[in-house]
Amino acid sequence: MFLLWLAFVAPASSQIPVKVQTPTNTKARNLLEKAQQQTKERDFIKAIETLNQLNEKFPSFGEAYLMKGSLLKAIGNNRGALAAYRDGLSKVALDASHASEYQMLGDLALSYGEYQTALNAYKMLLKVAPKAHRNLAKSERQLRTCEFALEAIKNPVGEAPVPLPAPLNSFKFQYFPALTADNRFLLFTGRPAASSGEDLFVSRQNKDGTLGMPVPISRAINTSYNEGAGTISGDGKTLVFASCDRPKAIGNCDLYISRRTGNNWSAPANLGINVNSTEWDSQPSLSADGRTLYFTSTRRGGQGQEDIYVTNLQPSGSWSPAQNLGTPVNTAGKDMAPFIHASGTTLYYVTDGLVGMGGLDVFRCEQVVAGKWSEPKNLGYPLNTFENEASLFITSDNQKGFCSRSRATDEPAAGSRMVRERPVELFSFAVPTVVKARETSTYTQGRVFDANTKKPLKAEVKLYDIDTDVLTQFVTSDPEYGDYTVVLNEGHHYAMYAAADKYLLKSLSFDYSDKHAFDPLTLDIYLEPVRSGRSVVLNNLFFDTNKYDLKPKSRTELNRLIEFLRQYQDVQIQVSGFTDNVGTPEANLQLSERRAESVVTYLSSHGIPPARLRAKGYGDRNPLAANDSEANRQLNRRIELRIL
Repeated sequence: MFLLWLAFVAPASSQIPVKVQTPTNTKARNLLEKAQQQTKERDFIKAIETLNQLNEKFPSFGEAYLMKGSLLKAIGNNRGALAAYRDGLSKVALDASHASEYQMLGDLALSYGEYQTALNAYKMLLKVAPKAHRNLAKSERQLRTCEFALEAIKNPVGEAPVPLPAPLNSFKFQYFPALTADNRFLLFTGRPAASSGEDLFVSRQNKDGTLGMPVPISRAINTSYNEGAGTISGDGKTLVFASCDRPKAIGNCDLYISRRTGNNWSAPANLGINVNSTEWDSQPSLSADGRTLYFTSTRRGGQGQEDIYVTNLQPSGSWSPAQNLGTPVNTAGKDMAPFIHASGTTLYYVTDGLVGMGGLDVFRCEQVVAGKWSEPKNLGYPLNTFENEASLFITSDNQKGFCSRSRATDEPAAGSRMVRERPVELFSFAVPTVVKARETSTYTQGRVFDANTKKPLKAEVKLYDIDTDVLTQFVTSDPEYGDYTVVLNEGHHYAMYAAADKYLLKSLSFDYSDKHAFDPLTLDIYLEPVRSGRSVVLNNLFFDTNKYDLKPKSRTELNRLIEFLRQYQDVQIQVSGFTDNVGTPEANLQLSERRAESVVTYLSSHGIPPARLRAKGYGDRNPLAANDSEANRQLNRRIELRIL
């Protein structure tokens, strides 16, 4: 017996050498030579038929199975190739000459999620392959992938996602789902047919909680160019999406922004050279307030072929130069499809640069401090599978998740071409505890009005964390309807301010530090003009019981008040103190006066001229509510700002 080498040119123009041992049986040898000749003539289908005859008559001849496996792989019948390689390698001796076949068997089995078969193949490869084998490091990593996957399947995390019901999933392709903070609008990229370009679609939530018929987002957005991979801010007013090959583009695919006023979207604008590169930029994800943007880019200087970058909206209205997120988020592999949760503290993305289930898996990491992220954690099975996962979205309340997946299709018959573009659907799932964002979010929304005319106002609505005096949200109410939406995180105490030009600052307080009553709120805001005699309650000044020293967490309110007085330098104010009716009138009057004086002292010590400031105490006079409950007494214990 002697060895015969056969090489043929595959359709992809890569030579695949297959070592075939010549059988001593004449009939077997004739069939083998016939198959070899048919292969040289590039008649792969007939060669496979001949090898099938050889397999039937001489089932112990393993090399014929391996040759058939290479031919099936060449014509795109990967499932058939997997079976052929598995049969063939079970019939030949463990030998270094079969290293490439063990590699191929492992890769094929892994691509179908047959982890045990793949694990065994990689183990065999590592036993026989020389140390200089070019794919040795890859195979060692794939072996770890198989071990991880087998363990993950034994310990599933939650239930498998299920397709969204009709009228969703009516297209051939739909992907990149994103929702507004109140879950009223679902944005996604759709392609009605395989030949269709990408457009952005919106499905509105019905009164019963179901999602309605998807419609194109706007004629101002969807054009003859591809518009896909969109993201929308929590209030539904800022849209960023990717579009390719547009005129005056910076790279082959750029990111564009559009803003909604009333019911109309503005003409998309390129985000410019601080964000876009001469390469591919896509897959954006906006923070809830639309002021921080994460996205994927292939620009030079990254850690892998695709990396995740971040940019921030500046006070000037421009975007900061995009920064690579760096390690541990970005790897030497593909790091793609970021999603920042509404809370702003948890990032999800897909990567093949970390050990997972195979291909692209979804990972989760938490922001430790600004710009620094924890080690990514795999979301586990069944959210991750042997196939490439796409983008993930989790609602602000951490209850429901959305993703897109390919529908399973039957394997092509031997000799047919592999279907490369399987239909893609939108899926949803209940979010397991370990997958949830670190912080659960809710929202408050409503409208901003002029207190006199009751007409809607365009106002800046800012949210501060009182414990840190850090601005966490900054949105603008709609100039036509006055509506706004602000996202708040569980476990925090917030101060919210609404401000418009020539109007008094409105102060509101949301204390979720003890996690009670953490539900969405509808709250309309009425702003008083900056006019003599007008007053407003300062809701975020804090004193201990029967004390007049301002507590440290009052600095957020005091600093906003200083900003207001610097903006309106001709305004003089009176700081008025009030108490409830607990205690003697004399003691209450003294306490209210000293508390008002504490505020004036702070303002004057921070640069506000004392001549503009007055302090006055009213004790338990002028209550806002009857002093018949603790809630009402709390309303009556207050500090007011009054324009003189």
